[in-house]
Amino acid sequence: MKQTFLDRIGSNKLPVLVFDGATGTSLQDLNLEADAFGGEDLEGCNENLVLSSPESVKHVHKIFLEAGCDVIETNTFGASSIVLEEYGIADKAYEINKVASILANEMCNHYSTDIKPRYVAGSIGPTTKLPTLGHITFDEMVKSYEEQVSGLLDGGVDLLLVETCQDVLQIKSALN
Repeated sequence: MKQTFLDRIGSNKLPVLVFDGATGTSLQDLNLEADAFGGEDLEGCNENLVLSSPESVKHVHKIFLEAGCDVIETNTFGASSIVLEEYGIADKAYEINKVASILANEMCNHYSTDIKPRYVAGSIGPTTKLPTLGHITFDEMVKSYEEQVSGLLDGGVDLLLVETCQDVLQIKSALN
């Protein structure tokens, strides 16, 4: 059985864990056609690739795992209903997050060993709205993050990673 992430970072066996990075950039580097994203209306929506082109997402995870990363992030940086609404697929937020978690876990399980277990971090981005500037209410943001986190947890992530926030209220709502 794989050692939990918290146990791993609490042990002195490996004081440094290497995370992946630039998942979205790596997906864009694949130069995928609009069909891979699910059509022209979804072109550029990297998060939808977990549904429309899961092999592309798994390929990016494979690159990071083969490079030696200990932790890979789910392809969910912009998978809140707030961001997905811009593509007309807000109703797929839970599904996208759950499937992204499952795909990342499949890849981690393939590359994990007793000596080098691999972990999945559920990526939670800032959305495209700033509560401090009145783009969205705090409660609306909390509700969106709750849905995203539910999908990530139901898909089996080892940890949650709130990243790249510009607004303290984004962070607070994600933590709530």
